[in-house]
Amino acid sequence: MSAEFSFQASFEAFTNQLAAVVFYAFSFNGVDIPLVMIWLISGAIIFTCYLGFINIRGFGYAIRRLFAKPEPGSSGEISPYKALTTALSGTVGTGNIAGVAVAISLGGPGATFWMIMAGLLGMSTKFVECTLAVKYRQVNADGTVSGGPMYYIKAALDKYQLPKLGTALALFFSVAVIFGSAGFVHVNQGFVQVQSVTGFDNAWLFGVIYAALIGAVIIGGIKSIANVTSKLVPLMCAIYLLAALVVIGSHLTAVPAALWLIVQSAFAPDAAYGGFIGVLIQGFRRAAYSNEAGIGSSPIAHAAAKTKDPVSQGFVGLLEPFIDTVVICTITALVIILTGAYQMQGLDGVQITSSAFASVFDWFPLVLMVALLL
Repeated sequence: MSAEFSFQASFEAFTNQLAAVVFYAFSFNGVDIPLVMIWLISGAIIFTCYLGFINIRGFGYAIRRLFAKPEPGSSGEISPYKALTTALSGTVGTGNIAGVAVAISLGGPGATFWMIMAGLLGMSTKFVECTLAVKYRQVNADGTVSGGPMYYIKAALDKYQLPKLGTALALFFSVAVIFGSAGFVHVNQGFVQVQSVTGFDNAWLFGVIYAALIGAVIIGGIKSIANVTSKLVPLMCAIYLLAALVVIGSHLTAVPAALWLIVQSAFAPDAAYGGFIGVLIQGFRRAAYSNEAGIGSSPIAHAAAKTKDPVSQGFVGLLEPFIDTVVICTITALVIILTGAYQMQGLDGVQITSSAFASVFDWFPLVLMVALLL
């Protein structure tokens, strides 16, 4: 066995054991429901109701805050806009290109409806996360900022005289976020698409090149990351959405039927997809992976925003699930449903989306490859 396959087998065994703990599930009507999904959904619903549907009421203000100039004397390192694009750089891509394909192939077209619902509810969760990240961040002597869940978790539990538990949970999050946000899946799906389009099959070399390019960006800190993502994220979104809209445009007359199929399948799904509960879980599960609401990675970027008002950055943060899930995931879903790519056998993840793109122009998978790599 080569070193590559030996490492892959060992890492796969480790991740399988870890996943069994993190995604511990109970069975309901033959469908496995991860407890962590119930927790995320419940939290999103509670935040939405408690805050008076802040995801809807605050949308207009969030747009205005996105491009507002930071207040004079504000702490922080990057603008609210750059904080958003930095956070989006970790979510836009694999989750709403390959993840949507997986959701529809496992849950049917109806999973799209529940992804949209999860995205809307997730806006409230992001509002809370990003507000807390700015409120409890630490501004260092050199002007740099440190913040994120590890800071506000500890601060909250300190107030309840549970400092040791706060420290333990903060440390646990710091370790867990490395595995959850390290980009393994992003790189893997990017390589799958590169291999499919170009025939290049040296996974190790691809990984080394990718790591070197990413390292050159992150070594400069949050300012360097934000400067790059503020340009690449809009470019990536524009390239992908334009290509996707071309595919949708080629099936324009079938769009109303596809939208009706999404709604109909959400409430009366095929038993082959696990029934109503199975479709709902697939939708919420993939949405959580796509927009990372409640995961805790995005608040780390938002904590660095230049602002005096934590709540204002919370409003900017709630735009993330809307852009990522409600807009981009829905566009991807329409592409896959209109072309029927989700019904093709032997395809998985990004291969399904690539097949949908190729149904219009043979070279469109190349556009998808560029979008994924960006």
